[in-house]
Amino acid sequence: MSYVLENEYLYLECIEAGGEIQHLINKQTQEEIMYQGDQGWGGKNPTLFPMVGNTYTGSYVIDGKTYSMKNHGLIRYATLQGKQEKDRLIFSLDANDSTLKQYPFSFHYEIQYQLIKNQVKIQYRIENTGSKDMPFGFGLHPGFQLHDTFSSYFLSFDGNTNLEQLHMYETPSHWEKVETKGWQLNRQDLEKYKTMIYRGLQSQTLTLMHKDEKVLRLHVSDYPFLAIWSSPTPSDFICIEPWWSHADYDPNTKDFYHREGTKILKPNEAFCPSYTIEV
Repeated sequence: MSYVLENEYLYLECIEAGGEIQHLINKQTQEEIMYQGDQGWGGKNPTLFPMVGNTYTGSYVIDGKTYSMKNHGLIRYATLQGKQEKDRLIFSLDANDSTLKQYPFSFHYEIQYQLIKNQVKIQYRIENTGSKDMPFGFGLHPGFQLHDTFSSYFLSFDGNTNLEQLHMYETPSHWEKVETKGWQLNRQDLEKYKTMIYRGLQSQTLTLMHKDEKVLRLHVSDYPFLAIWSSPTPSDFICIEPWWSHADYDPNTKDFYHREGTKILKPNEAFCPSYTIEV
């Protein structure tokens, strides 16, 4: 089932599968903003919870019992309950038998979408509804459609440009200090790094430029990691992914509670991140 919000600037359509955006259309240009899942990657804009990527072994241990889940967690594979209000769309999921087999914690998960002029404000609420501390990772994975050649776009970072970049596939894996104000989209870097992952992000905004014109701007304050990815096959989309945590890259990674970036909620506590897509 689809749920729609629109104003004079934007048309937004979301679905219960993952609570994802199905369409975001700039009504001034009639261009689709979101990748449509048709070019080498079947995803569109999944939310990553309670894991970004996966553990090094593909499994993890809680209270002596081994669990596993698919890459990037539970939400992208779940059907959420949708609700349409006058000025917002709300999608939610509560822990159930299926999630508990993969992730042994009780939670309430919620996504809200609002249109404010030429912006989509997306708010999350993750609440620990159980009786024990709840560890989790969280991240975003939006894919954006490119309407011209891949290399004609540039992703600009604001704020601090002193970051660390992960060399995941070198031996040993390591972080390297880099100074960058952004990235000119090119296939060579993606072939080398597979996924470009940065640590120490302090940017308030990330702006995708086409030549000298703004295509979109992401408002992403407080996210410490950023991943940039596209399909290795020829394609016309780019994923710009603010993360709170990341996949394991080291066989000596600590347990699930102590993975880098892991959030831990005490019973009845909530974590409420957000981001905004400005067109």
